[in-house]
Amino acid sequence: MPPNDRYLTLDDLRSRIDRGEIDTVVLAFTDMQGRLQGKRLHARYFLDVALESGTEGCNYLLAVDIDMNTVGGYAISSWERGYGDMEFVPDYDTIRLLPHLPASALVQCDLVWLDHAPVPQSPRTILRTQLDRVAERGMVALAGTELEFIAFDTPYEQAHDLRWRDLTPVNQYNVDYSILGTTRVEPLLRDLRNHMYAAGLDVEGAKGECNFGQHEVGFLYADAMVTADNHSVYKTMAKEIAAQHGQSLTFMAKYDQREGNSCHIHLSLRGEDGTVVFWDEDGRSALYDQFIAGVLSTMHDFTLLYAPNVNSYKRFAAGSFAPTAIAWGLDNRTCAVRLVGHGPSARMENRLPGGDVNPYLALAAMLAGGLHGIEQELDLEDELVGNAYASDKEHVPHTLRAARDAFSGSALARAAFGDDVVEHYTNMADVELAAFESAVTDWELARGFERM
Repeated sequence: MPPNDRYLTLDDLRSRIDRGEIDTVVLAFTDMQGRLQGKRLHARYFLDVALESGTEGCNYLLAVDIDMNTVGGYAISSWERGYGDMEFVPDYDTIRLLPHLPASALVQCDLVWLDHAPVPQSPRTILRTQLDRVAERGMVALAGTELEFIAFDTPYEQAHDLRWRDLTPVNQYNVDYSILGTTRVEPLLRDLRNHMYAAGLDVEGAKGECNFGQHEVGFLYADAMVTADNHSVYKTMAKEIAAQHGQSLTFMAKYDQREGNSCHIHLSLRGEDGTVVFWDEDGRSALYDQFIAGVLSTMHDFTLLYAPNVNSYKRFAAGSFAPTAIAWGLDNRTCAVRLVGHGPSARMENRLPGGDVNPYLALAAMLAGGLHGIEQELDLEDELVGNAYASDKEHVPHTLRAARDAFSGSALARAAFGDDVVEHYTNMADVELAAFESAVTDWELARGFERM
């Protein structure tokens, strides 16, 4: 069933196409980098052909770098394998209007091979596998992502020509919780809130953040898969809406020397009948403590799934509200894991991911870690009281290479996700590292052009 009545059923979509209200249907999946990729179909072709026969796309879509270059090292896709196709399988519970675009609807897809076997390296498949493990225990996962961005009065095309430097932020000072500061940006923020709501996302509101031009739009807790789907839709729509305003925005984890863009992820488990399993008459349940212990015990090994890019690691700095210590605390924002709420609202907040995170992979990592804690009945260490930045707790990996090595060599990761997935995303890190290590940066030019 669709999550709310603003989604469309297949019958709704068919009727709107027949009445001429929709002429374009976007079929899209989320790729390794967290982006929506796919095709725009003429609505009549969708009804007459694609609805029954489906559509396909090249398997390099799960084996390219950020610039869409075909790269080596992926077992599923190569010149030797001939770059064959994958099938897009629409999930008809995800049909939604794209209200910022004329007469358009979106359907999100799973990926399968041509023999209809799931593509295990697909982010949506990776999350579904962990959700199936949760379901085997008679539970469901609920999640919310808090995604920050920095917005500029500079259009994307001009930002490109400026090499993404010296852009004009939409605010020139810290507007954290400032009503005046958000009023200045209200034309963009209002369109974001209202278009997202019309597209089926349950919007809470918008608030200013600390970096110049930084803002956050919040959404209600939902089923973990719905949250991941919405997250990907939101990032794409937000950029498209900003472009319509002659503006741009970035979800980079660390755009400049000031505060980075975070993506705090809230997560809890419930019984399939809605019963609370993270809380009992004595407070936190044993299952909740085991779940947190498992997330903490796997955080070092799974950091690659929380911080997938070279830039991700620039966020992790003392006193930055981005965590460095693998520790938990009660409502303690210096820790990687912050516990908030009580009773039905009890949940964990993972503060490690940045705005560049792939939500499917991060949620899958949290669930895999938590289930490891439950299965092994891990004891939860004492909470950290005080400043985690100054503690002697283990730190998260401080570079992409360190995270890559931890993930690749992790028996826990291979047990949770399978060798195929681990090798695939290890290679993704290798590709990014090779690109970064061969690049000549502004820092090197400034230091070396004349003075060396």
